Amino acid sequence: MTIRLYDTSARQIRDFTPLVPGCVSIYLCGATVQAAPHIGHIRSGLNFDIMRRWFDYRGYDVTFVRNVTDIDDKIIRKSAEQGRPWWSIGYANERAFNDGYDALGCLPVTYEPRATGHITEMVEMMRGLIERGHAYEADGNVYFDVRSFPGYLQLSNQDLDELRQPSGEGETGKRDPRDFAMWKAARPGEPSWETPWGRGRPGWHLECSAMAHKYLGAAFDIHGGGLDLVFPHHENEIAQAKAYGDDFARYWVHNAWVTMSGEKMSKSLGNSVLVSEMVKHWKPIVLRYYLGTPHYRSMIEYSEEALREAESAFARIVGFMQRVCEKAGGPVEPAAEVPLAFAEAMDDDLGVPQALAVIHTTVRQGNSALAADDKESAVARLAEVRAMLGVLGLDPFDPHWAGETDGGEDLHGAVDTLVRLVLQQREAARSRKDWATADAIRDQLQQSGLVIEDGPDGPRWTLGPR
Repeated sequence: MTIRLYDTSARQIRDFTPLVPGCVSIYLCGATVQAAPHIGHIRSGLNFDIMRRWFDYRGYDVTFVRNVTDIDDKIIRKSAEQGRPWWSIGYANERAFNDGYDALGCLPVTYEPRATGHITEMVEMMRGLIERGHAYEADGNVYFDVRSFPGYLQLSNQDLDELRQPSGEGETGKRDPRDFAMWKAARPGEPSWETPWGRGRPGWHLECSAMAHKYLGAAFDIHGGGLDLVFPHHENEIAQAKAYGDDFARYWVHNAWVTMSGEKMSKSLGNSVLVSEMVKHWKPIVLRYYLGTPHYRSMIEYSEEALREAESAFARIVGFMQRVCEKAGGPVEPAAEVPLAFAEAMDDDLGVPQALAVIHTTVRQGNSALAADDKESAVARLAEVRAMLGVLGLDPFDPHWAGETDGGEDLHGAVDTLVRLVLQQREAARSRKDWATADAIRDQLQQSGLVIEDGPDGPRWTLGPR
């Protein structure tokens, strides 16, 4: 068994070899909390949740760090626009992100540090970089000297002579326009902290280098984030950390975007879909299926039609699971191990689409077993399906999703009683060969969102797609 991952720095899929046998350390660039999350934001957390679950399944002890950037230009700008404290905006949106992660079934991370809680570590790193000749102070700002670090731009594979480094307001005194800010001098009305170079606030890139060092040490296994972070953020993180003396991350893993009309989902483009609104209209487990089942390196083009297709596909899986439980007379526990084909797909750069194909094949085999009245085979297939869905965080029988797939046990019982009364009327119409009335009853039930299936044990109902 060898897990293989696409390493952005190597531009190829590599065998994963942990620094510490049996352990894996992951740092994921988390939320910048200037606004509530859209589904593009949450996709990254969900993709790395699946990675974490697969490492768990393979027996690794996982340390997973996902930071919160709770101070930056956008948050300060929102504070001025709304007349609210910067920390109030950050905290409210941090809660919104965590609500989104929880709603979509992401496991709690090991550590979730905030940038503003690690100013001491940032000052220490800047001091070390200045002493080593990799950074300098100017006008109260502290900049990283990119020409002092020979490996700069290897991750993004750019030419330094053609580089156009993004710069923010107030970044004065640079020796080279390509140098980037690690610390920004205080401006009137903005939050600031005391340092040996005057009051100011951290630059975005410094935060992650300092927090990764704090929680994972000088070297760790995997650094993750969205594809848009390769440059400048991750490139600058590498420069700071390695110039400081850290080995830093050994593998770089990046997830692709959620797009609308071919463009990256972004609030600035006005094309975002807030998680808080989406979960009002779609079951969270369906959103997880929709966002988590494409390959993490593939773009997802958002559309309601695609979501409806995902809902229908997942409903077929749930319908099979419910039918087998009815046949078995009770719940069926997950298998101890997933099928080999599923494991091989997941080991190969987290090949969720191929793994999902194994799930659907197993469901078809289980449905065939049900049709042949082969209870033992149907139960075995359900056990395998539950094991596979559990790895993906998609098992509808898991306590996290309790009540979601059927609206709750109490409501399900009440609805079941009412529907069965109606189905008895339909059966009475069928017995007297009143097909028009029987069909009308079935059609009315389907218009109410129920699917009626006639089987050898009589009619049964399930909730259909929206």
